[in-house]
Amino acid sequence: MNNSEALLEIKNLHVKYGHVEALHGINLRVGEGEIVTILGANGAGKSTTLNAISGLLKITDGGILYRGDALHKMTADKIVQGGITQAPEGRRVFGTLTVRENLRLGAFTIADAARVSDSLDWIYRLFPRLKERSEQLAGTLSGGEQQMLAIGRALMASPKILLLDEPSLGLAPLLVKAIFETIKEINKSGVTVVLVEQNARVALKLAHRGYVMEVGNIALEDSASALLANPDVQQAYLGGKK
Repeated sequence: MNNSEALLEIKNLHVKYGHVEALHGINLRVGEGEIVTILGANGAGKSTTLNAISGLLKITDGGILYRGDALHKMTADKIVQGGITQAPEGRRVFGTLTVRENLRLGAFTIADAARVSDSLDWIYRLFPRLKERSEQLAGTLSGGEQQMLAIGRALMASPKILLLDEPSLGLAPLLVKAIFETIKEINKSGVTVVLVEQNARVALKLAHRGYVMEVGNIALEDSASALLANPDVQQAYLGGKK
């Protein structure tokens, strides 16, 4: 991927929690139409990276560029309006609201009612289970259904880039397979995906490229197929060669 193709670019990014630095000057690029996965152990800085892109964390140095514009100077709501949304780790759906109400909250930046309706129809096609449960309270859904809802809510703003933080967490293997097949379909529709995922094998089979993070640094960057074949990655994240 050459520089002109970078839709999202992170340059020398530093982020601190108080006096503790969580990201030590990372560089990362995402091309339009790609699925890029970020792998690493707990505490490596994966979620911190996504939250910095979303504007939920202030950066201490470096920059984040989106189509060449300084994303790190925008507020979180402007970032959503600009086309970047996130399905957070742990789903964080609004349990006392219905599925439909949760989804409509994802479109809070959109004034065009027809566009909101079209987005809702698309999400119900992607996740038929959500359509069946549209009037059900989100807190009564299963973990897999809540994950579908979190992704659906993030898609309601018609993003150019979808940030996914641990979408497989706590889900049974069959549900993981279904969620990842849907992520592939979302990507085919033209949405660029940045995926943070501890299930490295599933993530690398889905992604085009990947980054491996270790304690706030990028340790490896390569095509997904090369990372799958890398003995160090196999040993550390894939449970040995398979």
